[in-house]
Amino acid sequence: MARARADRPTEPTRERALRLFVAVDPPETAREAVDVAIAPWRRAIPEARWVGREGWHVTLKFLGATPPGKVERVTELLAAAAAELTPFATRLDGLGAFPVDRPARVLWAGIDDRAGRLAGLALAIDGVLLKFFESERRPLHPHLTVARLDPARRLPEGFGATTVEPVAFTVDRVCLYRSHTGGGSTRYELLSTAPLGTG
Repeated sequence: MARARADRPTEPTRERALRLFVAVDPPETAREAVDVAIAPWRRAIPEARWVGREGWHVTLKFLGATPPGKVERVTELLAAAAAELTPFATRLDGLGAFPVDRPARVLWAGIDDRAGRLAGLALAIDGVLLKFFESERRPLHPHLTVARLDPARRLPEGFGATTVEPVAFTVDRVCLYRSHTGGGSTRYELLSTAPLGTG
């Protein structure tokens, strides 16, 4: 007699990996200044995929697909790294596009890092997570992604010369985010924050 379906052994369920990244969040004053600067370009390039201001983050490290069981440990390591670094000031620093030598795909608002403090923060995070994630291969270019563009669409002249109010703000914490994709849009879920300078 065939065994009842309920009695059959089942395969252990595998938890779906989470898409994670570590970032710094700009304050609303900075978001507003960027919004003002790009407003004319939203009208000039309506076919670009413009990112809503709630999705603007200064990404320090992409973690990619991460098993849920590692999230707690990642949170602990981020807190430890952040605790040893002091808060610091930065500011908005103009508009630009990636790549610089080919048709633009990503439009961004820059973040000043002439003093290398954001780069140092990213390096510290990279170091504590080496056990679980590969080291970053490219140097940090701090920015907020404001739009994505089809490279077949030429970026109008003048975008990079747009004036952006150089709003200053303090970096005093890092954030661990999860990306939710699907339905043609991306939603970001804040999982944890790690204050700087508590060590």
